Amino acid sequence: MKWKRFLRPHAYLPSPALRVPRGAQSSAGPSTSRCTEPWCPAPPGQDPASRTRDGQAQLAVHPHRGREEPASQGHHRQQRPLLHREGGQRAHHQMETGLIDAACAPPGAERTVRRNDWWWTVVSGARRIITEQSSCSREWRGRTATVWKTLCPFWGEEYQVHLPPTFHSVAFYVMDEDALSRDDVIGKVCLTRDTLATHPKGFSGWARLMEVDPDEEVQGEIHLRLEVVPGTRACRLRCSVLEARDLAPKDRNGASDPFVRVRYNGRMQETSIVKKSCYPRWNETFEFELEEGAAEALCVEAWDWDLVSRNDFLGKVVFNVQRLWAAQQEEGWFRLQPDQSKRRREEGNLGSLQLEVRLRDETVLPSGCYQPLVQLLCREVKLGTQGPGQLIPLIEETTSTECRQDVATTLLKLFLGQGLAKDFLDLLFQLELGRTNEANTLFRSNSLASKSMESFLKVAGMRYLHGVLGPIIDKVFEEKKYVELDPSKVEVKDVGCSGLHRPQTEAEVLEQSAQTLRSHLGALLSALTRSVRACPAVVRATFRQLFRRVRERFPSAQDENLPFIAVTSFLCLRFISPAIMAPKLFHLRERHADARTSRTLLLLAKAVQNVGNMDTPASRAKEAWMEPLQPTVRQGVAQLKDFITKLVDIQEKEELDLQRTLSLQAPLVKEGPLFIHRIKGKGPLMSSSFKKLYFSLTTEALSFAKTPSSKKSTLIKLANIRAAEKVEEKSFSSSHVMQVIYTDDVGRPQTAYLQCKCVNELNQWLSALRKVSINNTGLLRSYHPGVFRGDKWSCCHQRDKTDLGCDKTRSRVTLQEWNDPLDHDLEAQLIYRHLLGVEATLREKHQQLRAGPKTGAVPTGPGEALGDPLAQLLQVLQDLREAHRASLAGSPRSEPSRLLELQT
Repeated sequence: MKWKRFLRPHAYLPSPALRVPRGAQSSAGPSTSRCTEPWCPAPPGQDPASRTRDGQAQLAVHPHRGREEPASQGHHRQQRPLLHREGGQRAHHQMETGLIDAACAPPGAERTVRRNDWWWTVVSGARRIITEQSSCSREWRGRTATVWKTLCPFWGEEYQVHLPPTFHSVAFYVMDEDALSRDDVIGKVCLTRDTLATHPKGFSGWARLMEVDPDEEVQGEIHLRLEVVPGTRACRLRCSVLEARDLAPKDRNGASDPFVRVRYNGRMQETSIVKKSCYPRWNETFEFELEEGAAEALCVEAWDWDLVSRNDFLGKVVFNVQRLWAAQQEEGWFRLQPDQSKRRREEGNLGSLQLEVRLRDETVLPSGCYQPLVQLLCREVKLGTQGPGQLIPLIEETTSTECRQDVATTLLKLFLGQGLAKDFLDLLFQLELGRTNEANTLFRSNSLASKSMESFLKVAGMRYLHGVLGPIIDKVFEEKKYVELDPSKVEVKDVGCSGLHRPQTEAEVLEQSAQTLRSHLGALLSALTRSVRACPAVVRATFRQLFRRVRERFPSAQDENLPFIAVTSFLCLRFISPAIMAPKLFHLRERHADARTSRTLLLLAKAVQNVGNMDTPASRAKEAWMEPLQPTVRQGVAQLKDFITKLVDIQEKEELDLQRTLSLQAPLVKEGPLFIHRIKGKGPLMSSSFKKLYFSLTTEALSFAKTPSSKKSTLIKLANIRAAEKVEEKSFSSSHVMQVIYTDDVGRPQTAYLQCKCVNELNQWLSALRKVSINNTGLLRSYHPGVFRGDKWSCCHQRDKTDLGCDKTRSRVTLQEWNDPLDHDLEAQLIYRHLLGVEATLREKHQQLRAGPKTGAVPTGPGEALGDPLAQLLQVLQDLREAHRASLAGSPRSEPSRLLELQT
């Protein structure tokens, strides 16, 4: 893995007006062809399997269902509304997106391909049905690091996004970064909801990059009123063009100059031009004569007016006039569609993108529906290994290897929310120890115990890890020293000269490298030793249980180190060492390490593993060239044993006191530097600027201070937040500004404008603010993406400052982060979904345990299941299945509304 390809991400302007790749035609000229298949093979002459690299991470991507037809299907289709039920029942849509690799088309005779600096961006679209109106959103969700000067980049990044239930597509844009001009679009991969539905377990493979056609890069929706009115000689078709929202910004000022063309039966009429707005309002009406039985369609097109160049296409809506004749009158919002009617010529190969994508779509019932399942599992955990049914061992037995990590994480979060994480893990420790005969194989397999403990440390100990490991990782990144202990890999030319003219010898390089590593390892062990009190009480109590169980199982003197090794097998080998090797994946750094820093981190992680293995002869024999670190390793073993002894020495009373102290403190959700907007002066001399402050978001308030250590002042109380949304680029000449709309102490609406440094940080802050305020009363359904300057809003040009917003809010569009609040109902639903998949196996096991003659029988009521935990579980699954059926029966029918039936 060439880590030197990971460099700092650079923010991309979130304008869908993407530049066409070199060699492509403009929207006005002939269109070029594109691959019409969503999943295409690797480039000709390229074997994807042959391009895998050693150490390459396989990342999971789980999208949420959406709808957008492939280009090959044309623009004639029937749209159906996707409904989202608010209240007790809710729909959960999670998109996990991971990018692995890419291959660009090799230079050929067709054209010369220069070396590119690559990055990719996730763009998602959403359409939500609100009071019989559909709305659409297209935003940048994430951006990878830039990989410099290569045609075969490797990223290895992962994104998980929670989206509205009406999500319809996700697109990956591969860009070529330019320092002085706008970035070029090399190609894109667009995944529709229908495509993802054909891969229920996720797609993993190569997707061919498609050409980006400006006529297909559309977004937004238009508000129309359509009527059939009687006339003197014949009926007339009246089309009122009211307004539009979230149009694509086609001009360099971050806006457009939109107007609308209405075409029917050979006639065309146009609205006026609204300058510099993506949220225009026209309120203009046009009429056409109708001929009964005519098959002509009504076409409404949005365009961006340009003075010098040709107008840019913004999208269109095509209506079936016969259906409109039957409906007589309709009004609503219609999603703008791309123009896919043009024939396209063949285009050269743009390369391929390797992705792993999975869509997880769940309907979460009210909490009361899951109580029997949660109570049953909690009772089994409390009973431990003495329980009559032992449901946890059965769940482990019926869980396949490929989904064991997901099941372990879900169970861990479920019991963590119930305060039983320690008991659950203790039960797994006992089960693992009960089937382990060889001490050297303890916790070495990918069992449910190992996977659950990994998830537990990431959920409960991530902040502790940042405090211990963060300063050491930062120092390694800042120094960028050349470090190498393996004589066969030393490159003297990489380290420079020790004097004016004399290059360093190999021995000097090895000695300096050993000294650097000893320094980093010593600093890490010292920080770990001092961190006993900083370690979360639940983590300490869990390690205490593990230490005791292993000592009870292997009490002999020859196994005296085994309890320590059991603790370090999780703490060092599965938590600290992976975080050292991949700090970005553990949120310790914002970018991946380059080649030199990556090698230093790898050697440091090896040293930590040797310490965690208690410096056994087997670990020393693997790599003899690590011998220069042995004195520090032996000293570290003594330090680590002393640390573990203190770590597990926690009494029940101390554990409860620590937990009680933490419960009184508002947990920190997110913190970091931001720029807050300040207004200076009054009247025509008024100016604005951004001031850098350090912000902290807790479950109570958003606070700020001049420095991280300064006293914090409360800016916004959490209960007063009404919306957290993005600000359009033209408002502050930046695409990374967000607004927090809230009410002050006397109830007056206020807005705070905060600027982030990149699109990823912007989305992270928006996600955090939306999660902590999702249950607030009075959340806004609409907002203004611009600012009120002078006497009007910059987005829609309305002059009333209290005017309702011109765009919808996106309170449920969030990212999944390691520090997310626990969602008990969602975890219970995921466990139910997993158990439903293995229900046949559980029923089979139940029949074997009962040794009854009735095959396939299931409990028919609570009486039969009484006293039999497995029978109770099967009964609970049956009840939940019925609850889901009842929720579907009680939902509004998903028949296409008359409004959407009008579109062809």
